[in-house]
Amino acid sequence: MAGGIIYAIFASDMSSRDKLIERFKRLPKDFTFDEFVKLMSYVGFSPDNKGKTSGSRIRFTDGERFYNMHKPHPGSILKESALKSAYNYLKQQNLI
Repeated sequence: MAGGIIYAIFASDMSSRDKLIERFKRLPKDFTFDEFVKLMSYVGFSPDNKGKTSGSRIRFTDGERFYNMHKPHPGSILKESALKSAYNYLKQQNLI
């Protein structure tokens, strides 16, 4: 019981940025594209759809590096493979 209280206090001290990053690290099956865009902005990346011909391809860039992803459709939940790929990239770049 005491462990739950400590976690609750710790969780309340976390910023929304930290909470989203921790959620992402757990690779949840319901992580949305909008959450991913927010996460990428937290680590310094912004979306760039590469113009009208890009379709669902989205490029995230910080000016030096880039990460490409397909925007999920028709829903907004990222596929497990896309989530793992993004996780591995962000981990490799020491961003999370």
